[in-house]
Amino acid sequence: MSTKLFSELGLSDELLKAIDKLGYEKASPIQAEAIPVMMQGHDVVGQSQTGSGKTAAFAIPAIEKVIVTEKRVQVLVLSPTRELAVQVSEEIHKLALFKRGIHALPIYGGQSYERQFSGLKQGAQIVIGTPGRLMDHMRRGTLRLDAIKIVILDEADVMLDMGFREDIEFILQAVPKERQTVFFSATMPRAIQELIKKFSRDPQTIQIEQKAMTVPTVEQVFYEVDRRFKIELLTRLIDIHDLKLGIIFCNTKSMVDDLVDHLNAQGYSADRLHGDMNQNMRDRVMNKFRKSGLEFLVATDVAARGIDVDDVQVVFNYDLPYDPEDYVHRIGRTGRAGRSGRAISFVAGRELFQISHIERFTRMRIQRGKIPTVDEVEEARASATLQKLRDTLQKGEFKKQDHLISRLLEEGFSSTDIAAALLHHLQASETLTPARPQREEEIPARREPPRSRGDGFGRRDERPDQRGGDRFSGRDDRSERPPRGREIRPPMERAPRAEVRRPLAPPRDPVQPRAVRVQAAPVQPKAPAPAPVAPPAAAPEPVAATAPKVVEPAKKKSDVKIPERRPTEEPVRAPKHSRRTPEDMTRLYMNVGEEMGVQSGDVVGTILGETGLPSTIIGAVDIRERHLFVDVAADEAKSIISKLNRTSIKGNKLKVKVA
Repeated sequence: MSTKLFSELGLSDELLKAIDKLGYEKASPIQAEAIPVMMQGHDVVGQSQTGSGKTAAFAIPAIEKVIVTEKRVQVLVLSPTRELAVQVSEEIHKLALFKRGIHALPIYGGQSYERQFSGLKQGAQIVIGTPGRLMDHMRRGTLRLDAIKIVILDEADVMLDMGFREDIEFILQAVPKERQTVFFSATMPRAIQELIKKFSRDPQTIQIEQKAMTVPTVEQVFYEVDRRFKIELLTRLIDIHDLKLGIIFCNTKSMVDDLVDHLNAQGYSADRLHGDMNQNMRDRVMNKFRKSGLEFLVATDVAARGIDVDDVQVVFNYDLPYDPEDYVHRIGRTGRAGRSGRAISFVAGRELFQISHIERFTRMRIQRGKIPTVDEVEEARASATLQKLRDTLQKGEFKKQDHLISRLLEEGFSSTDIAAALLHHLQASETLTPARPQREEEIPARREPPRSRGDGFGRRDERPDQRGGDRFSGRDDRSERPPRGREIRPPMERAPRAEVRRPLAPPRDPVQPRAVRVQAAPVQPKAPAPAPVAPPAAAPEPVAATAPKVVEPAKKKSDVKIPERRPTEEPVRAPKHSRRTPEDMTRLYMNVGEEMGVQSGDVVGTILGETGLPSTIIGAVDIRERHLFVDVAADEAKSIISKLNRTSIKGNKLKVKVA
């Protein structure tokens, strides 16, 4: 199967710039074959599986053929569900980012008619919609199809399965006959072939053929999870399986960069490998990975070609590949030389159907995994600590500390309390942030649709008891921002890291914030307390206004701790800060403190979790009763303030500003 770069497909500079911004390195097979044919104006019948990149395959030529100066509907895309229509619309907006004047409008049921009327009046050139709502607009006269140049049927087999055949025929009969018709479908049943024969003219058929390939004996599992929570699930799985060496595959360079930054910020040792790196940088990263100097290598498919490391424990498909062959190549990086291996894939929405396609291609079953809870991660973390102690005790490779233990025993501490205290400090030193109360449901549960594509061996297997729910419930693999109208679930609490393997900021005991708070107590100047005397009548005017506030209570309470002063002295005030902030850092004020149960570890964890920055940007944390101060890197202060003002600690909404 040939591999082509987008620059070889004859696209405009604006499209190439947008594609490069999205981070794509090469065209997927369906894109490489379909784009040139559509650009030539031929009708196209494309047989491609869900998740193979076919949205860009028809969106790129459609954008290129739009005449920007004409404010009429020129491209019509039919989608089976509202979620898919929104996904296609978002993809077109991203690809047309630098092509000024192009307006794409999704039209689907459940959305306000007024908003759709407004978009059509503004001159949308590309309309993406579901058949039912499109027909409503056609009957109302608000959608005119006389200027249509291209009609695209996305997921044609799904629309027919949902009973849209009559609607599709009604729409296709209403568009001009001199148009380009494009069909994309995962399968080609008789009904679709009849539609193609009736409404297309000499279509060019593009079918991505795959040769059979052997999958090595690797434990394969997939988890269905929303894109927003992939990082949380990734870290949980790493901790619960105690993984030390693995490869994480992403589809874009930008996703590789983002994921590496997140992993490093949370204490994992990770580095990147993608097409923007020169050969020297790649060699350096690979040498470090082969020598186990890295825990995780995050890479794209193009850059990962030729990776040959025998000890890889796991391969994560953070993004599912477009091509099942790439899936086989990816998971073949683990389980080498007779060793056991594990392949873990993350599935978001409609990508669930792509899992069925991979199963058919590999003729192997991929098991559905159950998302581990925070309690399970904590249990695995405790078990790992106990195993370390067992190994150390069995090997006897530790220095005897009998004299220290004897001193503690003589002071009246029991041996179990001493051991518990040591374990407490051991776990605290291995954890980036202290454990926090977790919510009951952290990773939102998703309904599981039936695998209507079969079980990979030619048998249809709905499995309603396992996959209950609507087959077309609208999950998709679009961008991470949820569409309007969808319920946004609260962000998850992060599970604590089992072991930190990278240098952190100078250690501070997160359990004892009072040790820092002592400095914040008002410091009074050392001066001998004179006997109580009345102030002179001729006191200077600036001091006379404030003198009664300090001296008068001393006449009523002899045990007051604030010493009297002479009228000529300046009023005694506690310093604003208890210490000097370093020049390269900025001190921030937060409206939470000790009374709310906030500890320094909560502050550090919130900053790192919300910003994704390394822990080295955080300095001292000074916790008071109802507020606190924290030192952060000066160049990151504005970014931290903007992100923290939208979150909370211990259920208290944060207000952050420069102190």
